[in-house]
Amino acid sequence: MASVKPAASRKSPLGELLRSWREARRVSQLELGLKANLSARHLSYVETGKAQASRDMLCRLADVLEMPLRERNALLLAGGYAPEYPENLLTTPALEWMRQAIDLIITHQEPYPAFVLDRHWNVLATNQAAVRINQLLMRGSQSKHTNILHQVFDPEDIRSVIVNWPEVAERFIRHLHDDIAAVPSDETARELMQQVLQYPDVPEHWRFRDLQRALPPVFTFVFRSSEGELRFFETVTTFSVPRDVTLAEIRIDCAFPADAHTAAVCAQLAAAG
Repeated sequence: MASVKPAASRKSPLGELLRSWREARRVSQLELGLKANLSARHLSYVETGKAQASRDMLCRLADVLEMPLRERNALLLAGGYAPEYPENLLTTPALEWMRQAIDLIITHQEPYPAFVLDRHWNVLATNQAAVRINQLLMRGSQSKHTNILHQVFDPEDIRSVIVNWPEVAERFIRHLHDDIAAVPSDETARELMQQVLQYPDVPEHWRFRDLQRALPPVFTFVFRSSEGELRFFETVTTFSVPRDVTLAEIRIDCAFPADAHTAAVCAQLAAAG
């Protein structure tokens, strides 16, 4: 007859999830317990499946671990509770006012480009300036990808006109490493990392997270075009204290001209329609 393992020795999905987040945040059971107002022994029992965590306890642990809303929902589900945060499509009536706010931001960014991105760098929307600049850079053709990272790394896409590509690509790789470190359970981000690392001329050391060298606070993207080199820097807008998973993961990238020539070209393209 097959032997049955004692309940205490079985792996707990909740415990595994908690442990992975605690290790990613580099905190001990004692430290996490103190900050969440529970004993390290009780936390150890929760991680091993010997004790059940209350909903309130899981919410306190998620706060201390600074878990994003999607991962908080996953933690609650693993503990046997209903998710706390809704996830609405941006097109649903529930987010109508937020959608109008996003449209207002990217419209007011004219004549300079603006992009609405999800947490995996997929382009959800753009303003017309972004379309005009893309057509100029790509000589009228469309980008192969709707994902910014693939556009930057694919030699047959926007990468072909990025003058300072090594610096630009390294910056994106650093951001993606940071995203994975911040949300260790994000398998989609890990898969995206593997995909972009397969493109040509990607240095081996980009496969590893670099914590030694700080990125400059302001970075200039330089593009080659028929109107000469275009230079942009970017700002990122996110929603403050969102209560919806979709809103929590959306960011708006706005590009601004880094010199007078780039500003003039953007104005000319807008005037030409």
